[in-house]
Amino acid sequence: MTTFKRVDVHVEGIVQGVGFRPFVYSLANRLGLAGRVHNDVNGVHIEVEGALAGVEEFLTALERDAPALSAIERVTVVSGEPAGHRGFTIATSDPAGTRRALVPADTATCDDCLRELADPADRRHRYPFINCTNCGPRFTIVRGLPYDRPMTTMAAFGMCDDCAREYHDPGDRRYHAQPTCCPACGPRLRLRDPRGTELCGDPIACAAALLRAGRVVAVKGLGGYHLAVTASDERAAAALRGRKHREEKPFAVMAADLAQARLLAEIDDTAAALLTGRARPIVLLPRRRDGAPAAGSAAPAAVPAAVPAVAPSVAPGNRSLGLMLPYTALHHLLLAELAEPIVLTSGNVSDEPIAYEDDDALTRLGGIADAFLTHDRAIHQRTDDSVIRPLPGAITMLRRARGYAPEPLALRRPVPRPVLACGAELKSTFCLAQGRRAFVSQHIGDLENHDTLRSFAEGIDHYCRLFGIRPEIVAHDLHPGYLSTRHALEITGVEHVGVQHHHAHIAACLADNGDPGPVIGVAFDGLGHGTDGTLWGGEFLRADLTGYERLGHLAQVPMPGGAAAVRQPWRMTAAYLRDDHPGLDVARRNAERWADALHLAATGLDSPLTSSAGRLFDAVAALLGIRDKITYDGQAAIELEQRADPAETGAYPAAVTTTSGPLVVEGGDLVRAAADDLAAGTDPGVIAGRFHNGVAAAITRTCVDLRKSTGLTAVALSGGVFQNALLLDRTVQRLRAAGFRVLKHVRVPPNDGGLSLGQAAVAAARDAT
Repeated sequence: MTTFKRVDVHVEGIVQGVGFRPFVYSLANRLGLAGRVHNDVNGVHIEVEGALAGVEEFLTALERDAPALSAIERVTVVSGEPAGHRGFTIATSDPAGTRRALVPADTATCDDCLRELADPADRRHRYPFINCTNCGPRFTIVRGLPYDRPMTTMAAFGMCDDCAREYHDPGDRRYHAQPTCCPACGPRLRLRDPRGTELCGDPIACAAALLRAGRVVAVKGLGGYHLAVTASDERAAAALRGRKHREEKPFAVMAADLAQARLLAEIDDTAAALLTGRARPIVLLPRRRDGAPAAGSAAPAAVPAAVPAVAPSVAPGNRSLGLMLPYTALHHLLLAELAEPIVLTSGNVSDEPIAYEDDDALTRLGGIADAFLTHDRAIHQRTDDSVIRPLPGAITMLRRARGYAPEPLALRRPVPRPVLACGAELKSTFCLAQGRRAFVSQHIGDLENHDTLRSFAEGIDHYCRLFGIRPEIVAHDLHPGYLSTRHALEITGVEHVGVQHHHAHIAACLADNGDPGPVIGVAFDGLGHGTDGTLWGGEFLRADLTGYERLGHLAQVPMPGGAAAVRQPWRMTAAYLRDDHPGLDVARRNAERWADALHLAATGLDSPLTSSAGRLFDAVAALLGIRDKITYDGQAAIELEQRADPAETGAYPAAVTTTSGPLVVEGGDLVRAAADDLAAGTDPGVIAGRFHNGVAAAITRTCVDLRKSTGLTAVALSGGVFQNALLLDRTVQRLRAAGFRVLKHVRVPPNDGGLSLGQAAVAAARDAT
């Protein structure tokens, strides 16, 4: 006799917009089960009944064979009495209740859609907006939950009969794929001039022709507009820099496919997986020397025809190249038409948020772009490209945005009360935490103007509505001048929690690794508000999620001219060397102002004290003639890493002194040793290598000393300085050799883009005590 069983199943996680309901439908029918499935505000709800063996196999396969884009967090199963269902159906979504369902990130065009795109017999042949359940826009078009078409920006497009047939067919790949459309009923591509007038001809062919002619074309992507030129055209790349007011910061390059990308950069298996994965981030990779000379170097006499050249202005003075592959059908079509790589950089003027609304794009980018390759599918939430740097056996997330946000990070322990963390000022993100989920926003930018602050505030409101979170605690940085801090303190009816900048960095690393601490936290960055009234940035902390103690730091030095010392790294060289080595080139290059800088440093006038590791790197970069003045954050340190000889094994020593207070690491020893070598004629690449090794050695020695006094055997590395792959690698190697367990960032950036996660983790941990 057959035993019948009925269960109600609730599935939470990323299970909407990823083909989960058609998967459940097909699975139930294959096993001969009856019931129904529907979306609700918490996830997917399933009622299934039938033979006991079939129901048990259903529950096993539900998690084992779930769609590739899904991420199941929890499955709740409740047994009940059979209800007499006939057949299995997909029911209408239930919008009632408190929202807890998740929204998937935008996903690169899948192989099935690409085959249809290239098939002349297919009705979606060369259609730029092709998508299915397994790919396409998600987060950037969602206005609310449940994730159904009326709650997306695709609601404006009524489906034709053919698309409706696919959409309602549970056996079709486009079953309930909310952005489903075709040339007969979907968005339309247009090419416009800066006045908004539509240009005639095939938009993609005409846009490619403009690019070949050296023009700048604005291209509407998933999360906003990009600015494009051909990567080989030096005049076009230089013109784009001038119009965008982006003097030297590298541009990203999009290649047509992995084979073309391999002609531009050195790509191992890890990098290949990142480039071709569903998120399609920008991946920072070592440039191929044969086809991509650094700025200032002569191009090869004869570059092989198969190797695309990259103009010097694309990534000036940089041994790395930020590469990505097409992630929309529009990109695939444009790259195929052009038959060479393109620069694809954020559609904005420097320091402004990326343009994503059509009228605003025409206004803000009209003086930059010569034409606009655009369409009429609205973007609801602007989202820039993610940036990742592969490391030996790991990755470093430098900017977390498209392809990753808004998918949550799992927390070790549930948050007692909902938390909003407002992050810092540079590389701004915010974080909302509820239950065991932390939603770190996409990269927003530097909060230095009204437009970016408005984007920040609108993003918080959107996330709160989307995920049904009403914060009861608002965490913020201690710096009173940050716009993020001001915004946090203007929120009423909540508990405010201030979190010290470098404690937040270490807490972010702990939360990233699911580790409660305590650890020895090494927080190396540019500048952060210290509790003693000085500017911190080279810190050794005993830290867990609830608190910290400052156990050591880099020796404090004055910053002559205050903020001017950030923009002009030579000032830090003067602050470190004072009257030593007066005959160095850095002093001669800045002779008119050198004495004034020394006077400021000596008197303390307009020269706040800092323990910043970032300023230490600046000092050595200027000393070596690499960079006296910067045009973007961290430029001097980035170029110092680029110059360093990775084969160099020597290390400059730095004294670690002990007093009654924290340990003090004498960073000035490293600068003076570098100056001695430079005066002796040592190659700058060797000096840069020895400096990096010296910093890693000083970190390790300090941690060994602190282990003796604290008993701690784990070290967490955080802060923007640890974006430096050479420093990170050398530091991790030395720490592990010394017997430490090392925590570093993986899911969120070590820079201030991960700070909001740390603030949220601290606020929640304190709330739980």
